[in-house]
Amino acid sequence: MTSVTHQDAVPAAVDRLAQAQETRTPCAPVRDLIGTDDLPAAYAVQRGLVQRRLAAGATVVGRKIGATSEAVQRQLGVDRPDFGYLLDEMDVSAQSPVSMARLLQPRVEAEVAFVLSDDIAPGTEDEITLELVRAAVEVALPALEIVDSRIADWAITFTDTVADNASSGLFVVGSEGRTLDDFSPVDVVMSLKINGEERSSGTGAACLGDPLEALRWLAVQAFRFGDPLRAGHLILSGALGPFVPFAPGDRVEASISGFAPLVAQFEE
Repeated sequence: MTSVTHQDAVPAAVDRLAQAQETRTPCAPVRDLIGTDDLPAAYAVQRGLVQRRLAAGATVVGRKIGATSEAVQRQLGVDRPDFGYLLDEMDVSAQSPVSMARLLQPRVEAEVAFVLSDDIAPGTEDEITLELVRAAVEVALPALEIVDSRIADWAITFTDTVADNASSGLFVVGSEGRTLDDFSPVDVVMSLKINGEERSSGTGAACLGDPLEALRWLAVQAFRFGDPLRAGHLILSGALGPFVPFAPGDRVEASISGFAPLVAQFEE
């Protein structure tokens, strides 16, 4: 299948994933349309989905990095990270209980989030160093990401999850941040409990070796795609341990060292 064919199939892939979201009925993978190795086509589908939501009134509030830990890569059957967009309508931090009305096949993971104080938009890609991205971070926050897939049974390849906005769903972030002057993301220890039972654990080092390195990776990708990270953006840097399923009525609590516990109660 040629790249031109993939590009022609982008609108069909967008329609398939959008219909799955609108009807809450998981769909077939989109790799039959865009193939398994055409990343430009996969990200074009992603942009098409995001543009539809922007046209309906949503706004971009940041980005997410997916598949940053080896544990999650094994769960998804992929071998590298990807990224997606965060929209204001995905933020359920103030909801209690959290509505599950838009979710299809949700899983939850705990991670470190960053709020940017500055654009990461230098003149050249080589300028995007760890020091540059660190200086652009206003605060770090604890976060729960509710990942989801429009594709039935999570039967995805890498291009499927990229196209599906990196399997994004909802997110919850804490309200009390810490600056990087007295907090080292790589050193955090995470425990994720559902109804009091630990279901996932990990460390900052599980996220591409360091959540700040994950942020640097994202800044490079965003720069290459011509849509750099901006001041005020929220960045979900990636899971610190395996994601886990949950059910309506569950209470999810993430303990990430250096932060107060972050709790999300889901509606029955």
